[in-house]
Amino acid sequence: VQLQASGGGLVQAGGSLRLSCAVYGRSFSGYVMGWFRQAPGKEREFVAYRRWSDGSTRYADSVKGRFTISRDNAKNTVYLQMNSLEPEDTAVYYCAARPGMAVMNQNLYPYWGQGTLVTVSS
Repeated sequence: VQLQASGGGLVQAGGSLRLSCAVYGRSFSGYVMGWFRQAPGKEREFVAYRRWSDGSTRYADSVKGRFTISRDNAKNTVYLQMNSLEPEDTAVYYCAARPGMAVMNQNLYPYWGQGTLVTVSS
């Protein structure tokens, strides 16, 4: 099972980026897909999750209303659309997956992709 994140880059404050997380090796029906991020000098934190089966979502308060997590079943890919980006959003973003219940605790996600760096300039 592999998760491959992509789409990071440099963007000005107020701009947008879309991150992708492609899933290889199995179908993630019944799983929860999450996005987490780690800013320089800080611990990794929860950003958003989406249940693959029913599409229910949850967002961190800091990104609510600006970020949207979605999926493309045909491509076995999860996206994180990030709008109105702020310098505080600068971080390495990771996608992760877990079976069963949707949770924000990153320690309960067994599958992780490599990070993709997002840099927001002021």
